[in-house]
Amino acid sequence: MKDELGKKQFFITPPHACSYLPQREANTLFLDPRDMITPDTYQTLTEQGFRRSGSHLYRPHCADCQACIPARVPVATFHARRRQRRVLAKNADLRVEVKPAVYSHEYYELYGKYITGRHRDGDMYPPSVAQFRSFLLSQWSETLFVCLYLRETLLAVAVTDQQEGGFSAIYTFFDSEFPERSLGVMSILKQIELCQKLELPYVYLGYWIRDSDKMRYKTEYRPVELFINGRWITVN
Repeated sequence: MKDELGKKQFFITPPHACSYLPQREANTLFLDPRDMITPDTYQTLTEQGFRRSGSHLYRPHCADCQACIPARVPVATFHARRRQRRVLAKNADLRVEVKPAVYSHEYYELYGKYITGRHRDGDMYPPSVAQFRSFLLSQWSETLFVCLYLRETLLAVAVTDQQEGGFSAIYTFFDSEFPERSLGVMSILKQIELCQKLELPYVYLGYWIRDSDKMRYKTEYRPVELFINGRWITVN
């Protein structure tokens, strides 16, 4: 499969403002969007640190910065920490439903509330239906919505892609009016739990960035594997 990837075409974007570190520029490597993406292609690129945004596969490709480090959790050896166990206990009253990824007013209402409440200063504000569809959904991926409900009220949605090698966690949006529940943490823990039940090996969490408050949390799930210099290294 890696030999086949060598025949594929990739494009590098011009420098643009970094989404994670202030006053820095970034370059992004994209798989040719005209390429037909098979499950094998997606799996192999995920293992090489690529991520999905909409129907595009990308990876940071900055000449002078290696701050974005892909992270994944080997679920068979994962052990919840004390704080994570407390989060599970606080949310024992929530119902988990795993559904196919689609647009609906219920999902979009929560998504819009989340973007407006937590990311008003970012490039995703203001939210729109078109943005929801183009960012979260894809025609070629097996995308799931892991939904958390308090009785009949939707509190959180973890958007994740199921692959042969695990789950690739794409994005999570939740109701910010329940900070005591730590719904972002709960959503990751539930993805790990689902992978364990399905006997899938990994949850891919995206990029760990040490100097970014928004991205530093990913090494709180231990053990964690970091993709450094072309290989996955375990951090216990």
